[in-house]
Amino acid sequence: MRKMEKQSSVEELLPGSGVPGAQQTSEEENREGLSLEKFEEASETVKKVTLETKLVFSEQLSAQTGNKVYLKPENLQLTGAYKLRGAYYKISTLTEEERARGLITASAGNHAQGVAYAAKSYGAKATIVMPTTTPLIKVNRTKGYGAQVVLYGDVYDEACEKAYELAAEHGYTFIHPFDDLDVATGQGTIAMEIFKELPTVDYILVPIGGGGLATGVSALAKLLNPQIRVIGVEPAGASCMQASLAAGEVVTLPKVNTIADGTAVKTPGRKLFPYLRRNLDDIITVDDGELVVAFLDMVENHKMVVENSGLLTVAALKHLDVKNKKVVAILSGGNMDVITMSSVVQQGLIMRDRVFTLSILLPDKPGELHKVSGIIANADGNVVKLEHNQFVTTNRNVAVELRITMEAFGTEHKRQIMEALEKDGYQPKQVTTNI
Repeated sequence: MRKMEKQSSVEELLPGSGVPGAQQTSEEENREGLSLEKFEEASETVKKVTLETKLVFSEQLSAQTGNKVYLKPENLQLTGAYKLRGAYYKISTLTEEERARGLITASAGNHAQGVAYAAKSYGAKATIVMPTTTPLIKVNRTKGYGAQVVLYGDVYDEACEKAYELAAEHGYTFIHPFDDLDVATGQGTIAMEIFKELPTVDYILVPIGGGGLATGVSALAKLLNPQIRVIGVEPAGASCMQASLAAGEVVTLPKVNTIADGTAVKTPGRKLFPYLRRNLDDIITVDDGELVVAFLDMVENHKMVVENSGLLTVAALKHLDVKNKKVVAILSGGNMDVITMSSVVQQGLIMRDRVFTLSILLPDKPGELHKVSGIIANADGNVVKLEHNQFVTTNRNVAVELRITMEAFGTEHKRQIMEALEKDGYQPKQVTTNI
């Protein structure tokens, strides 16, 4: 793995430092916007509307991975996500006439809030097209910033087509959520803040949906330190960037299926693709189940609510095959409605064997239920729900089914409870838990 040869100060790593490679921007980058000068300008601009999200060192994740893991908590941003950076910087580059026409965008929620907030700051009207599957909290907050919301389509791509139609019909100025170099430059200001706090960072993990955040962060990170490793993370059910990089060109997935709604994108940004091919060192994909467990860990161990897309980098840490490195995981957002939150917590408890259900066959006679509950109590299990089915066989004297949903401390404790039941002659079987 590549590593910096010397420890450098913050000043040495920032624009104008003379770090080898730091000023070697390509002609294309200078022309189109991904230059150190543009990133520096964007960093000063977004300070007007963003909070300072200081890195959080995670003892727990560091111990689990053997690295020094830091979290960049953009879930604590004013609009609950990093998207405000790109939206505000993009709108700052527009002319008065472009803003006066009204702004429009498509978004699964976080960019929507960023555009709505930024538009309000500039006194411009905003229309946001959001998929019908967008969590209610994101819809209501977008409306709360004064934007008009149009719900259309099941995924971002369908909402985006509708937004383009409305832009053409009404003459609105379209603000693309990711496939725009000004937007990507605004998102990349995250990397500037990371380097100021942790100039010797070795790895940055960044979520990927359409690629705007990954483009900005990886481009600036490589300009500041060409030896750094930037790893993109996608949900396995929406890995459009991985598929595109494998094909050597932008491809469109036939469908996407993931609980990480903020990164449920079929087609990555075409303008961004060349930059990502050049600056991303690798891509990791994670399954939805890993996000569920990561959510539980973040709530319990870090007291932070992070949405599923924002958890991609946390879930990817265990797939990063390195040790003794300084790793920053970007938590891109925290806008999750309470219904989704409840469901994720429930599934996380089940996956961690903190809640599980056993099926036991026992004679239908007085005292059997009391006996079973006593065994569970002595093993420190906590019964949540009982279901007593007398019709599992035609001969109730032979057996009835007892389904017991209970709480435990984890997998080892569950095993102890099952062994205690077996020791008394029962044959418990684990079944699907529905609570």
